Amino acid sequence: MNPTDIFPANSNLLGSHSKSTIYVKELSEKDRHRILRHFLALEESDRLLRFGTYLPDAMVEKYVEGLDFSRDKVFGVMSHHFRLVGVGHLAFAPRSEKDEATDKDTVAEFGVSVSKTARGKGVGAKLFERGAIHCRNADVDTLYMHCLSSNQTMIHIAKKAGMEIHREYGEADAYLKLLPADAVSVLREAVQEQVAAIDYTIKANARAAVKWIRHLPGLKEK
Repeated sequence: MNPTDIFPANSNLLGSHSKSTIYVKELSEKDRHRILRHFLALEESDRLLRFGTYLPDAMVEKYVEGLDFSRDKVFGVMSHHFRLVGVGHLAFAPRSEKDEATDKDTVAEFGVSVSKTARGKGVGAKLFERGAIHCRNADVDTLYMHCLSSNQTMIHIAKKAGMEIHREYGEADAYLKLLPADAVSVLREAVQEQVAAIDYTIKANARAAVKWIRHLPGLKEK
């Protein structure tokens, strides 16, 4: 077994002088406020690309409040400052009768957003890879992406993954047929999640320590 089949490749996430592996962790209910902060920080043009239309803050809050972590999967990439710089939402739904791409009962749709500070460093691609491998291991063989045709980042990710892309009326639909799960895919997802969980804990503890130090007597006003 090749180690690169299990561990993610290195990518420059923090800047031109700092190499960092991109860790993709499954998020949970306790991360809901971080997800909201990530979406609210997106520029207007980025919100348009992520949701296919511009959503005001109230609608973004409603979207985040409606995330069902027991049904769907939400993945995130954390910066060294313990801020979400990338969020991938893998939503599962029953297969439509008109869907000829699969005979499975369930299909999945993937949406992704990346903060401006982390763009162009492979964060979106890593989130997509994590979503795809989870689909494989969940016995889902068809992964969809829907986006505006102007969303070149998503189009690039789709093409790189070998997705079949259909463009119509300024929008693009793409789908990818996935291989069945095997021992490598199951082990790969498990190891990636364990390593990402360790990274998440370290960054969370470091963030908590910084906050504690800032509240020490004599440092509050600094």
